[in-house]
Amino acid sequence: MELQLRGKRALVTGSTAGIGFAIARALALEGAQVIVNGRTQERVDAAVREIGAGARGIAADLGTARGAARLLAELPGVDVLVNNVGIFEAKPFGEIPDEDWLRLFETNVLSGVRLSRGYLPGMVRAGWGRVIFISSESAIQIPTEMIHYGVTKTAQLALSRGLAESVAGTGVTVNVVLPGPTRSEGVGAFLEGLARSKGVSAEQVEREFFRDTRPSSLLQRFESPEEIAPLVVCLASPLSSAMTGSALRADGGVVRSII
Repeated sequence: MELQLRGKRALVTGSTAGIGFAIARALALEGAQVIVNGRTQERVDAAVREIGAGARGIAADLGTARGAARLLAELPGVDVLVNNVGIFEAKPFGEIPDEDWLRLFETNVLSGVRLSRGYLPGMVRAGWGRVIFISSESAIQIPTEMIHYGVTKTAQLALSRGLAESVAGTGVTVNVVLPGPTRSEGVGAFLEGLARSKGVSAEQVEREFFRDTRPSSLLQRFESPEEIAPLVVCLASPLSSAMTGSALRADGGVVRSII
């Protein structure tokens, strides 16, 4: 199917690895002009080289107001904004200080607030645009091992719906995607470190995770970033014009709900 993305300018935040990189590469394969983002120039350059033709990069730490302002100054307009950048950490609730709450909120929520605030007016004037947030099944089933992360993911649901309401009837759509547990770069490193500390294989740690922590998963394995990207690319397409204000799950059946 031709997704009509050729020539569309698409910014994917946090796209030097994991889900963000998979989305950026998939958009580029559809002919979009992709802008890769990461915190360091070295990683941005490496991702751009791997994606190839049609990609460029901007290094900026979107967990800060300064980083967001820098990106907006260098890239004043886009057709597609994928708010993907995010961080997580496993920590007992009683051990999460204010600083950690603020750090996760700045990166996971305010990055999308700042960029959407910067790009939505231009999309509205053009009569077309796509804003997509990458949330998580943790937005619905708050994980007890990282409550602060879950709260930021829930905030993205509210933010996405509110923005969709604010641009109703303009030709701009806003949606949110909820992946399930995904083997991103950070998750892979976490699993390997946990396996080393227990003296077992990473495969055993994965089996135990789904047995004990995410037993409702229908996949019973980590998703790959490449399994998330096609849904995001579909939402970015002009063909998705009837899909707005929605939360779409690609969670591997972790959430026990049919709606």
